Amino acid sequence: MSFFNKILASVGIGAVQVDTRLEKSAYYPGEDIRGVIHITGGNVEQNVDKIYIKLMTEYTRESNDKKYSESFTLAKIRASDKLIVQPGEKLEIPFEFPLPLETPLTLSRQPVWLRTGLDIENAIDPKDRDFIEVTPHPYAAVVFDAVSKLGFRFKEATCEYHSRLGRGIPFVQEIEFYPGREFAHRVKELELIMHLERDGLSVLVEVDRRGRGLSGWLEQSFDMNERHAWLTFDSSDLEKGADHIAGLLEELIDSKTR
Repeated sequence: MSFFNKILASVGIGAVQVDTRLEKSAYYPGEDIRGVIHITGGNVEQNVDKIYIKLMTEYTRESNDKKYSESFTLAKIRASDKLIVQPGEKLEIPFEFPLPLETPLTLSRQPVWLRTGLDIENAIDPKDRDFIEVTPHPYAAVVFDAVSKLGFRFKEATCEYHSRLGRGIPFVQEIEFYPGREFAHRVKELELIMHLERDGLSVLVEVDRRGRGLSGWLEQSFDMNERHAWLTFDSSDLEKGADHIAGLLEELIDSKTR
């Protein structure tokens, strides 16, 4: 019977089971993720080479006028070394690691998940998948509040391939806003790309301004109507609050829509 149980376990029947349970479901970039990996032994003894956790997301890449979704590993954590799991044995392995600053926010159903896996020789590796919510870091929250104070409304967020702007990862998260009444006659759309740092935040602000007259038509025809610039806020800037940041953003938008 043991021989046949081993054969079945090698294809995942009666094998080790893994279940990752997180301390909570929502985190912001830079915050520590804590949880426990629960392992339950199957019908036979199995040797586990290692237990790992991958933090994963997706981004869109365009090729030959077609768009493709690609998965990307933001971080990989080794949760244990080799161990032997006995039949029916229950193990608990705690883990903790910081959510990378590059982790995209889960706006517009952007997926971010943990994939827990066990490396077992000559067998299908058991896996577990746990989606998490990624909320704005306190620095980013100040910028979002500032944008709202200027009357802009959230439109959508997308993760797009961009090797140059990605800063170590192959994509950026583009966050788009509709203008409110004050800017509606000048701005079609406001787009932000944020790069979170330990002591502040860099924001690429792109203003898609409305064309006016012949010059506006020419700008739209030649894709010249988008204006962009970098704003860098250190912690002292952000501690001054959303009103201060809104003033700086308004100055920039005004300068790009004259």
